[in-house]
Amino acid sequence: MPDITTPRTSDDDLTRRLTHTRYPRSNHYDVRWVIENQMGPNALWLLEWLAPALGLDALRPCARVLDLGCGRAMTSVFLAREYDVQVTAADLWVKPDDNARRIAEAGFADRVLPVHTEAHDLPFAEGGFDAIVSIDAYQYFGTDDLYLPTLARLLKPGGRIGVVVPALREEIEGTEPPEHLRQWWEPDFWCFHTAGWWRRHWTRGGAVEVETADWLDDGWQDWLLWCEVVAEESPEEFHRDMARRVGEMVRADQGRTLGFVRLVGRRK
Repeated sequence: MPDITTPRTSDDDLTRRLTHTRYPRSNHYDVRWVIENQMGPNALWLLEWLAPALGLDALRPCARVLDLGCGRAMTSVFLAREYDVQVTAADLWVKPDDNARRIAEAGFADRVLPVHTEAHDLPFAEGGFDAIVSIDAYQYFGTDDLYLPTLARLLKPGGRIGVVVPALREEIEGTEPPEHLRQWWEPDFWCFHTAGWWRRHWTRGGAVEVETADWLDDGWQDWLLWCEVVAEESPEEFHRDMARRVGEMVRADQGRTLGFVRLVGRRK
């Protein structure tokens, strides 16, 4: 059960703290709801950064979208609410019954279908989706050279896949990891790469035409702000501790190494 704590900040003050000119759509979401359902960096902010690169055609009303690694389905609700699309909310770690409850409470049970599946075992028809979206998840399975061609088959011809991943400003050379990050470094972080690495990775397989591969300027500052808020306000001790540790790492790095990369590819 969640470790319920008394919030340290009023809702109004917290809303002001998290209101961000870069993410006007996300500003309309209840900050407590976002904090309670987060599982890492602010997924709504990252999705809002991704969406313009995906394009209105991929996110047109009634388009079918696979939200791969949706976590607690915040991004799925965002897609349904903001773009009126039909979403399949796929995750391995969060039970579909739990996500179904959240989705229904948000009022989108008719447009978001939660499913339990692993990224290498996707029970969907070839060509069944107009778009595939993955926020803060693709790095854990998508570095496999053979993965993208398999996933891209689920897209209609011309359909788009868009992901946002924690990333590196430059590929690490010499001492690994950098000395200033050593005390926080974990094996999972070896899946972090640069925009250039991801562009080549997606291009070499020939499954998609890469349309976007770029770095979020000052993204580390958004990441740090979010970590600080979650460390103070999350009702779950696990997430408070994780946010505190990651926040220390991001603060020590100051954007020298860590940030976010956005990738969009179109199925050929």
